[in-house]
Amino acid sequence: MKINIPVQQTIKKRNSVRSYEAKKLSTQDKEKLMAYADSLTNPFGVKVNFHIIEKDLESKGEKLGTYGVIKGATTFLGVSVENTELGLEAAGYEFENLILYATHMGLGTVWLAATFSRDSFMSAMGIKESELFPAISPVGYPTSKRSLRESVMRKTMKSDQRKPWKDIFFKDNFLTPLTEQDANEYAISLEMLRLAPSATNAQPWRVIKKGEVYHFYETHNANAKPEEKLIKKVDVGIGLSHFHQTTLENGLSGKFEKLSQDNIDIPENTNYIISWIPEEINKK
Repeated sequence: MKINIPVQQTIKKRNSVRSYEAKKLSTQDKEKLMAYADSLTNPFGVKVNFHIIEKDLESKGEKLGTYGVIKGATTFLGVSVENTELGLEAAGYEFENLILYATHMGLGTVWLAATFSRDSFMSAMGIKESELFPAISPVGYPTSKRSLRESVMRKTMKSDQRKPWKDIFFKDNFLTPLTEQDANEYAISLEMLRLAPSATNAQPWRVIKKGEVYHFYETHNANAKPEEKLIKKVDVGIGLSHFHQTTLENGLSGKFEKLSQDNIDIPENTNYIISWIPEEINKK
């Protein structure tokens, strides 16, 4: 489903906000945001659950926390999903669509996948033990100026930098870079994927165009911990949101499907996720 906002414009506008005005989200904004959350779907057929709580993290005795990363926020969104195939990717896809909508509303957000007390938030949000709970985001009204801590974090993580095309997009194999000319009408979709946020700005997505089909992969360091590998799948879901929603906005159609990778030499520490088959190919 195409989300009803200007996708490319909102992707370019979105940034990670860690400093908020110390006031609650208005009832009107909260209701509007959660009504939109209820309308969201994903192309993988996975049920994704959203949660919202209002807590003052700086209140005396408050157990919830974000390890000092977030200042001023009192409202938090969470996403959970059953442990199924493409579940984490679906969670990343839908939660990013919700975050883009919040951005369109003029609200601030930031993905938090590691820097929050997961057990405390899980309990407060009433998330089932059987569910995966990969991320939260504060949502609120950004301050006019970033805190010193936030400025240092952004500089350390190089938050505004992205890998060049030649490092993440390929043609036929993982050795031949894909050019914007090669991508043709999908160049903008790939560029919006390139701009997607990811944990520690790792940008773990890789894409191969083979024929007219686009194959999506996740890559991680050889020494990555199991929980880090899970987060990478969420990141790929975020990237797939940008790719798919931009594709729909540009009037292109097709479908996601798992395809055989027997004819593609996949490097170590890289996992195949899914493929995008343009409609013209579907009809052949």
